[in-house]
Amino acid sequence: MSELRKDPVIGRWVIISTERGKRPSEFHQCAAPVKSGFCPFCIGNEEKTPPTIVTYRDEDNSEDGDNESPDWNIRIVANKFPALKVEGELNRAGDGLYDMMNGIGAHEIIIESPNHSDTLATITVQHFEDILRAYRDRIVDLKKDKRLSYILIFKNHGEAAGASLEHSHSQLIALPIIPKRVAEEIDGALAYYRYKERCVFCDIIRQEISQKKRIVTENHDFLAVTPYAPKAPFEVWILPKFHEPRFEDSKEGIFESLSLIFSDVLKRLNKVLNSPPYNFVLHTSPTQNNDNMDHYHWHFEIMPKLTKTAGFEWGSGFYIIPTPPEEAAEFLRQTKVD
Repeated sequence: MSELRKDPVIGRWVIISTERGKRPSEFHQCAAPVKSGFCPFCIGNEEKTPPTIVTYRDEDNSEDGDNESPDWNIRIVANKFPALKVEGELNRAGDGLYDMMNGIGAHEIIIESPNHSDTLATITVQHFEDILRAYRDRIVDLKKDKRLSYILIFKNHGEAAGASLEHSHSQLIALPIIPKRVAEEIDGALAYYRYKERCVFCDIIRQEISQKKRIVTENHDFLAVTPYAPKAPFEVWILPKFHEPRFEDSKEGIFESLSLIFSDVLKRLNKVLNSPPYNFVLHTSPTQNNDNMDHYHWHFEIMPKLTKTAGFEWGSGFYIIPTPPEEAAEFLRQTKVD
């Protein structure tokens, strides 16, 4: 029989449709290459993108202002077609019951490698670690802008997941408001904290380690689990075992263990699901909130693109999950990766 499950953080309900239960081979998904001839992200084509914001070099992963020198390891540029722009003022206004403001923010592309064929599942762990540090550095820099309230880092991998270019890259959008989904998480975590005086994410970590039903893999610093009430089949969360509200405040030493577990999870998803398209997002605390955020806990959410959102999902807000997270975790956990 199918189950209704309630997300313990935001209270959203999902349907675990066990009667539709699908094994990994039944999804028949793979991240088909995005059709693209000329690639502006490849090394040697630096002049074909907007000006470089910062580059990281192979030799010491140091930031470099020599933007167009073609010996980079990671390159961050402004989006050619930005959703939001840094220039200007917010100019909040109302039109009767409607609210609006100017599209102020930032939209950046993190080009993860100079090599066109690289993916996050195939690069070295050290290279992955450098990318995570680049995320941290951009958050630290952009949060200085007091107009910006939230910085969302995300990745679209594969055409079905929204990628317009095949060359591996992730994105950053800085917003003057806190996104609704993040606000729901923060509010839900705060309500839990006020009731129990504990972080809900820390409690999730403790329970998952105790039950061991939804663990994909873990190391000393991080836990990878399929969430109890997922938004997507084979969704995986990577959570720090230590309590930390802000990703950018994490200790320097954790980036190695984060890159190890992140790489491991992506390799498992590729092997079990035939290299699926996927999205991931980093959820962290708002940039301008100086209040005590002990109720919140940063984490990554990785969502393979295996099903389509249709009328019921759009109309109800429910997600229908054809593979229980316990089964998904077992498939991923038992898979051997190099």
